Amino acid sequence: MRILWLKTELLHPVDKGGRIRTYAMLRELRKRHHVAYLTLDDGSADENAAARAAEYCDELVTVPFRAVPKFSAGFYAALVRNLASPLPYFLAKYRSAAMRRAIAQRLREQPPDVVVCDFLNPAVNLPPRLECASVLFQHNVEAMIWRRHFEVERNPLERMYLHDQWRKARRAEARICRRFDAVVAVSPEDTETLRTEYALGNVEDVPTGVDADYFRPSPSAAPQDDTLVFTGSMDWLPNLDAMRFFLRDVLPLLHRKAPNIRFDIVGRNPGAELIELAGRLPGVHVAGRVPDVRPFIERAAVFVVPIRVGSGTRLKVFEAMAMERPIVSTTVGCEGLPVRHGEHLLIADDAADFADAVHRLLSEPVLASRLAANAAALVRSRFDWSSVAARFEAICESAVASRPHSSPTRGDAIASHARRAQRPAGAGRARSPSDPR
Repeated sequence: MRILWLKTELLHPVDKGGRIRTYAMLRELRKRHHVAYLTLDDGSADENAAARAAEYCDELVTVPFRAVPKFSAGFYAALVRNLASPLPYFLAKYRSAAMRRAIAQRLREQPPDVVVCDFLNPAVNLPPRLECASVLFQHNVEAMIWRRHFEVERNPLERMYLHDQWRKARRAEARICRRFDAVVAVSPEDTETLRTEYALGNVEDVPTGVDADYFRPSPSAAPQDDTLVFTGSMDWLPNLDAMRFFLRDVLPLLHRKAPNIRFDIVGRNPGAELIELAGRLPGVHVAGRVPDVRPFIERAAVFVVPIRVGSGTRLKVFEAMAMERPIVSTTVGCEGLPVRHGEHLLIADDAADFADAVHRLLSEPVLASRLAANAAALVRSRFDWSSVAARFEAICESAVASRPHSSPTRGDAIASHARRAQRPAGAGRARSPSDPR
């Protein structure tokens, strides 16, 4: 197949869940198919991000884009203006006349077999009609995220704004999903939500994968007593909400049981609010972005996932499982993953139960070891990226085959595969980075 993959960002640094999932998927797909990657580029990626795109695509097309920095005066002004928009802000901000022209030109001059829209965001730039097959890759049910933000928010004005964003997101998501030949979700739960909320009959789920060879504890790894860790991009609202909940509600209860607790928060772009909140509590360390999360994970006695808001699946959970760390998660934190309370991890949703579960793992090493071993065995046996990508590939091929008078351009795929086979060993292939999600 010739695949046109639409995105709103370059993938390097591969430092958050959506990028990791896309990066791993594309590296597998391009072994057998030709991938053209067309994306917005706001200049925030690594300086070598365009050059490193050869790791996951055969062709790169970038469209210059000016993003409004988060939490700037312009950002808050855009939020206010969005009150008059039919689109939620997270979609409206990606509307780009230049991207619409680039997509139209590509479709006209080099027609693909299938267009893959990665997240809802680039879909706002699609032409009204597509002549080729189309697949929407839904890493989350976006409206569900906004609904959960609304449900946990306490500030009345922010609740009103979040309710407006939820209402717009639900309407836009339903409309966009229905225009694709196939929709790919990342969990059975998200698949069922898309079917029931939007009456979709063309949605299937493809599970999250993990590089279980990379995320494996070193032989000398020794967890430190009373040390906890959370990994996640601190500029993603569900992660920020999780840290507010943990620091304000859970950690004070834990300190009563284990006063020497150390808590590492690992993830890019921690804001002033989080740093200030962490600074008021003993033993809390905000590491920010790090080149490798594995040392932080393997030295932790417990990996915590106190997420209350979100959709899709959390790659951080699979990575902690592969690193053989005992985990305490909320129900939302491990949603969509085939894990069971008391067998692979402990699940707790309110602050007191969460604190009790963490303390239990700290004080019962036999239980902690058993859960960690079960979790590692599960993730290593069932969730390799090659098998995950094969399911995605089959959905794309089915969408192409269902189009009248269309079939995958197998000759192009074979030629592309032959070209890659002639590359020097290791060319265009790199170990998945391990920055936090």
